Amino acid sequence: MVKFVIAFKQPAQPEAFETAYQDFLALVERMPDIQRKQVLHVVGSPRGQADYYRLLELYFADLPTLEQSLASPQGQEAARELSRFEPHTLEAFLGHVYEA
Repeated sequence: MVKFVIAFKQPAQPEAFETAYQDFLALVERMPDIQRKQVLHVVGSPRGQADYYRLLELYFADLPTLEQSLASPQGQEAARELSRFEPHTLEAFLGHVYEA
């Protein structure tokens, strides 16, 4: 299994973030072959306020399936929607998931 993660940093304008996030999430819902979705609403860190505000985790069967989903018209539309977020306020990465 492979996971694609988008980590959103603390927004300067939380209300504007929430509007853009909900629009983005609606597009993500249309992407093909997502096996599981998880959203983490960050509430803090051991040092106080966390650098991140929200994490969106999308799970796929394997790397080719993830790549096909991101390359799909729905995936490309969702990617374009990310431009609505403030510059330098998100990071995206992917990795293999191992569960014990």
